[in-house]
Amino acid sequence: MAKPPRIAGPVALPRRPRIAPPPGAVDAHAHLFGPEARFPYAEGRGYTPPDAPVEAYLALLDRLGLARGLLVQGNAHGFDNAVLLDALERAPDRLRAIAITDTRIAPETLRDWHRLGMRGLRFHEHMAPPGYVRGVGLEALPHFRGVMRDLGWVVQVFCDHRRLPAIAADLAAIAEEMPVVIDHMLAVPAAQGIADPGFQALLRLVGEGLAHVKLSGAYRLSDRFPDYPDARPFHDALLAANPERLLWGTDWPHTSIPAAIMPDDGALLDLFQDWTPRAEDRARILVETPSRLFW
Repeated sequence: MAKPPRIAGPVALPRRPRIAPPPGAVDAHAHLFGPEARFPYAEGRGYTPPDAPVEAYLALLDRLGLARGLLVQGNAHGFDNAVLLDALERAPDRLRAIAITDTRIAPETLRDWHRLGMRGLRFHEHMAPPGYVRGVGLEALPHFRGVMRDLGWVVQVFCDHRRLPAIAADLAAIAEEMPVVIDHMLAVPAAQGIADPGFQALLRLVGEGLAHVKLSGAYRLSDRFPDYPDARPFHDALLAANPERLLWGTDWPHTSIPAAIMPDDGALLDLFQDWTPRAEDRARILVETPSRLFW
């Protein structure tokens, strides 16, 4: 099998943000990769990342003035969450994590992971070619639902915007038992505009308090590097809908983004703060909501 293409790594030394984030601020979406010699990459992955180990991530938090981080299992490691479990053991006060796994794992295993700092499972509602490891869909949730409910875990969903209207009612039902978190503002192409049916379904869920959304990955909506102005209407609409259901994350190390347009993490934090002008909203999004959900 041909080795998947190697992708670019993140900006090595991002700028420091112009505005210091509030004390206790959380990066609510980042990934770890490798080192490959210790944590091999999965067969069937869509890309081969350069190593982005926990030491580099903790240094990023320090540089940006962020207290803590939420790690999310990355596609390159498939269903082997060892890289996250290792990081949680090494930095238990600063890190929490979201796993990806399938039903070969016994639900009771989640209790062991919880003691280390795992706080949820991520589900993918995307189309993927055969053999491509891209997580599991919500059809796997019943296997874990009882234990996740008992532990107060989060159901995190990386969802195609075209798929959300069909599953919105299911997510609302899940939200009666445990928090639901949607990734990357639903990654709606900016050209679709906020009238996109998927985004409108998302706004209803957020407005009714039935879903949380990560204000991350503006560069996954827009190709207008480096300030992504056409992504701002999505941010603004979510902020207006319900600031108590929002989180922010770097999405470090920015998988599958070409080196020439690799976002600077300090610039992304500045962009969030520019787009979120009220200090009380920034504190709620960066500190209060992630602390409630994950700590």
